[in-house]
Amino acid sequence: MLNLWNSLFLFFLCSSSINGGYAGTGEKSGDFSLSGNPFTPKASLIRYWNKEIRSEIPKSHFLLSKASPLNAVDSATYSKLAAQNALSSHLPAFCTAAELFCFPDLAPSLEKHDKDSNFAVYLDKNFTNYGTGGIGGTNSFKNYSENDNVIVDSFRRYSRDSAGHKERFSNYASESNVVDQSFNTYAAGATGGSGDFTNYNKEVNNPNLRFTSYSDDANGHGQKFSAYTENANAGNGQTFMSYGKKGNGLPNEFKNYGVGSNVVGSTFNNYGETANGANDTFISYGSDGNVPQNNFRTYGTGGNAAVDSFSNYRDQSNVGDDSFQSYAKNSNSAKVKFNNYGDSFNEGSTKFTGYGEAAKGNSIDFKVYERTPTFKEYAKKGVTFARYNNGSAAKTGQMATAVRSGSSVNRWVEPGKFFRESMLKKGTVMPMPDIRDKMPKRAFLPRTIISKLPFSTSKIAELKQIFHAADNSSLESMMLDALKECERVPSAGETKRCVGSAEDMIDFSTSVLGRNVALRTTDNVNGSKKNIMIGSIKGINGGKVTKSVSCHQSLYPYLLYYCHSVPSVRVYESDILDPNTKEKINHGVAICHLDTSAWSAGHGAFLALGSGPGRIEVCHWIFENDLTWTIAD
Repeated sequence: MLNLWNSLFLFFLCSSSINGGYAGTGEKSGDFSLSGNPFTPKASLIRYWNKEIRSEIPKSHFLLSKASPLNAVDSATYSKLAAQNALSSHLPAFCTAAELFCFPDLAPSLEKHDKDSNFAVYLDKNFTNYGTGGIGGTNSFKNYSENDNVIVDSFRRYSRDSAGHKERFSNYASESNVVDQSFNTYAAGATGGSGDFTNYNKEVNNPNLRFTSYSDDANGHGQKFSAYTENANAGNGQTFMSYGKKGNGLPNEFKNYGVGSNVVGSTFNNYGETANGANDTFISYGSDGNVPQNNFRTYGTGGNAAVDSFSNYRDQSNVGDDSFQSYAKNSNSAKVKFNNYGDSFNEGSTKFTGYGEAAKGNSIDFKVYERTPTFKEYAKKGVTFARYNNGSAAKTGQMATAVRSGSSVNRWVEPGKFFRESMLKKGTVMPMPDIRDKMPKRAFLPRTIISKLPFSTSKIAELKQIFHAADNSSLESMMLDALKECERVPSAGETKRCVGSAEDMIDFSTSVLGRNVALRTTDNVNGSKKNIMIGSIKGINGGKVTKSVSCHQSLYPYLLYYCHSVPSVRVYESDILDPNTKEKINHGVAICHLDTSAWSAGHGAFLALGSGPGRIEVCHWIFENDLTWTIAD
């Protein structure tokens, strides 16, 4: 019935294009004429602009470029499928036609990999029974899944029951956008050999890495993680479940793990449970990071003679939270060394719950531990504190004073990301941050489709089914994060809405500002990560305090913007010049927030500029593919 309907609709469209002169290519070039097919989403957007915004306001080529690329037939077809809750069965074709961000569906691999393998430039693979029972040899993954947009790799029963086998992952998924990798029963029951992860997920935007039953029941199979998720951004980071459970003599080293990363978390569940002679070393773990979050649950429970060493752990990071639950419970003769632990730039938190409970002969050594941790249900017997140094208040005070005075620019905030309004003067030379859009390219959906899709955390099961999101996957996490932010209660004075269609964005902007509106965005990315010179500058609304609606991208399968309006802002447009040649290289839009009293004291703006909430104004550029609406001049 659906095919018959499409055929009739296609016949009607062809008749219309013969009679009406279907231009076809005009829309792709940014033409706002209505000479093309009137049933496409782009034609619909043009009509909506004409209807809702004052006729003398120039139409936005930027907004038109984000409209759905679906043709008339596909738009009608997928709208009907959405109404029937049948999009899931057509997802790959839908994602391609509508320019969505979807994860590939990986089928189980039946390939045999029982010999040494050397993979270079490999992408999106499901390995099943990889290296199972292998004896000796090496598997090498070099430049694996690098520089791509979305990476989904699955290793199942990897090196299980192997003997003397080595696995090497070099430059794995570096500089990629969204990475989802799963290792199930990795090296379970292995004897000897080693695993080496070097430059793993370096500079990834949204890492989600899962190790399930990692090295369980293994004997002497060591693992080394070097430069792991270095300079990565956001994401759930890494989850290690049943890591080294019932292992024997497993040396594991985490070196430069999560260094310089931004809000990346790690979770270790049942790590080293009932293991014998475990030897774990964490060196420069989470150092120089911004709000690292690490959870150790039932770590070393029931273990024997384990040695755990934390050196320069979370050193020089901003805030950060660590939780140790049931650490070394029922263990015997465990030694734990915390050396220079938690020397954070701004105070974070560390919680020890059920630490060392029912343990025997354990020794805990805290050396230069910079913050007072919280101990709950801590064993009063069987655990000895060798040394404990609760930091240096003088040093902490000096660091805080330096930030407040503005004499030290915090290294976690990119130079130029925030600046003072006084910098917006002709001739000023200042750094520009990286304003490039690092999110995957996506398009809006037509209203006829998006109105039929669920959009709430309560409907996450339906959304996972539609977009083929596996449990605990990056895609599930990504959607939940976006939905929670959209459902968040507005902050004081804020008006907000998430929009997944261009028409919804127009509706929200005009509801706040009226029909006399203009959409403004930075022209290009020239000047990113370089020094720039401010050229001719213009204050919107004569440089007076004005209303605006700023829209920022959220990571979601279709193009989704978080749009909000906050009080007390000034908006500027400025030519951006090369400071050496004085030639114009860009035209930028900047917004200055005059009231920062509701911002948190740990906001990056205050780390970079000094001061605190309500004491200074804060300005920033509008980044690539973000935008702001203002009253038209």
